[in-house]
Amino acid sequence: MAPPSILSLFVLLLAICCGRAAAQSQLIPSPSHPEGCIHLPIVHSTNVNYFSSKRGVQLQLANRSDVAYYAQLSIGTPPQSVFVQLDTGSFELWVNPDCTAVSGGDAAFCERAGRYDSTKSTTVGSLGTTRTLRYGIGSANISYVTDIISLAGSTTALKGVQFGVATASEDAFSGILGIGYGKGIATTYPNFVDQLAAQNATNVKAYTLALGSKEAQEGVIVFGGVDTSKFGGPLVKLPIISPDKSPDLVPRFWVDMESISISPPSRETRVYADSKLPVFLDSGSTMTLLPPNLTAAIATDFGITATDTNGFFRIDCGLTNVKGTVDFAFAGVKIKVPYKELIREVPGSPPSCFLGITPSTNFALLGDTFLRSAYAVFDLETNSVWMTQAANCGSTPAALSKASDLSALVGACGTAGSAVTGGSSVSVPGLGTGSATGTPAGTSSTGGGVAVALGTRSVQNGLGLIWTLVVVATIAARNWT
Repeated sequence: MAPPSILSLFVLLLAICCGRAAAQSQLIPSPSHPEGCIHLPIVHSTNVNYFSSKRGVQLQLANRSDVAYYAQLSIGTPPQSVFVQLDTGSFELWVNPDCTAVSGGDAAFCERAGRYDSTKSTTVGSLGTTRTLRYGIGSANISYVTDIISLAGSTTALKGVQFGVATASEDAFSGILGIGYGKGIATTYPNFVDQLAAQNATNVKAYTLALGSKEAQEGVIVFGGVDTSKFGGPLVKLPIISPDKSPDLVPRFWVDMESISISPPSRETRVYADSKLPVFLDSGSTMTLLPPNLTAAIATDFGITATDTNGFFRIDCGLTNVKGTVDFAFAGVKIKVPYKELIREVPGSPPSCFLGITPSTNFALLGDTFLRSAYAVFDLETNSVWMTQAANCGSTPAALSKASDLSALVGACGTAGSAVTGGSSVSVPGLGTGSATGTPAGTSSTGGGVAVALGTRSVQNGLGLIWTLVVVATIAARNWT
């Protein structure tokens, strides 16, 4: 007989395993379009599979459409296809920006994003109300209507969805799909996320966001579910700061960040002073905004001490080849952002590169330059954000039965860790020369589905996991005796 402590260990491990297996069983298996959740591609505007490559206008730093992320909606009867910018930092859906109010690449993209003509829809309803929506950059004057919105990847057509049709806009190159809080919190009517739950398109009022890497040019959003092939390890629950305690008193996805550090290949990780602060997660922001002193400290480590005339930190493009990371720590999880993902690259001869962090005295937000490296679940039922390191080992979207199932989910990509890869030696200003090796986040031989990692092994089914636990207990018992 094994000693009592060993037997207890075995029972405990078995209980944990069975608990996780039970929670995993609450994930509804995913056919191509699983019931109870809707998965939509999130596309970068440079993705020629969705947007024409014949844009005819050289992208410049002043253009913002080249680094935003979009989802495709079909609105009205018959359906009219429109691309809208996906925005976790706002709350309402609106379409039809004034393309003459923007210029250059933004104007070219605006024309290609599609428009909704309410006069051609047999299911439109006018509400006779108007409003002006204002953003950090840009605004839109809208008239509210209702209509049917159908979604790729689902047979569900949402009926009577309220949204805005712009009558005028400033500095806006596309419509916006705001997926923040809705009725009773941020809006006076059920917004898009509310309608998904109310019309039983999703089982839970939650969605997961995986923007994908810059090279992939495409990610996925799963309304009402998760994709375990987009992360590794467990998800960590972070409470959303209530509006009355948030820096701007607005019901956004504010969470507490514990620190920011840099992990260059040439020296040890260093934590930045004054980097413990509340931040909100905003997919509608291309850049990450941080306090000026903190931004300047990070920029100094990238070899630059002052901004250009536009307020950006222009840096050496060679940094995109350095295998270092800037690390954002939260309670129980650290998101490692590779230099390449943090740097904005603007095509040209030669290309220009800018640090994807800009100074702000108003508030701190983590935009796309951070979110590309994170897998985030926005849980509007328990007011939480669940987060871990992003990875990519396939596509297995599945519906959640209830939000509490998130606590026991484990990603299929193994344990996601540092994205530092390769072994090349690079010399750049401010960072010296060094090399680093490792396993890229997102590379794994693990197939689709849910895997539970035990040590360095990944066990794909219950019997195998139980057998592994028996072996562990047996070895421990022998060592005990």
